[in-house]
Amino acid sequence: MTDAARTTGEPPKKAGYRRSAGSPRGEARRRELLERVTDDLAVNGLVDFSLRRAARAAGTTHKVLLYHFEGADDLLRQAVARLRDRRIGNALAVAAEQDGGTLAERVRAVWATLLNEEQGLRRVLDQAMGLAMYDTERHGELGRGASRQYIPILRSFCPPGWSEARQLQVSEMILATLRGFLLERLISGDTAGVDAGFEALVRALEHEEAAGEPRSP
Repeated sequence: MTDAARTTGEPPKKAGYRRSAGSPRGEARRRELLERVTDDLAVNGLVDFSLRRAARAAGTTHKVLLYHFEGADDLLRQAVARLRDRRIGNALAVAAEQDGGTLAERVRAVWATLLNEEQGLRRVLDQAMGLAMYDTERHGELGRGASRQYIPILRSFCPPGWSEARQLQVSEMILATLRGFLLERLISGDTAGVDAGFEALVRALEHEEAAGEPRSP
């Protein structure tokens, strides 16, 4: 046992590989590797994901990946975030077509992209949420990271005159509801029930927007 371990009561840290120093060349290489691993996830999903599988997909070795990433979990988190970026990009593209539209119209457009998005993309993001629920200590960041990525987009759909608090409240409601609908479609296959529920959400959003910003007491 080392002196540090005796002093702190913590086990000594294992020796690891030197990390990328963040140089432009190193960062470009890291992004290239991450993109290759992300593409592999989109095709093959999260089942049996490992550092060695990621290395094969990236055309390198696991030691090279450890030079650029902190480990398999770190690489997985970043790859899943990249897949969410793709989902968000699709959503923003259709939302831009609704420029000047209502919040409900923008949410309806985004919902259509979610229902018709690439099957591999949806499967991986569903699996990521499952991991976050199954092992919150190890994979909870997969869920928290999703909220941090999605909420700002939903807030941007809200009327600009709304307070930040109201934008956040409504965005949280939309995110939680759409997540629930996607899960219900996956588990029960009850598309008619989910469609009816979504229409209820749209009506609630229309009512919310028509109500305007409440006056302060």
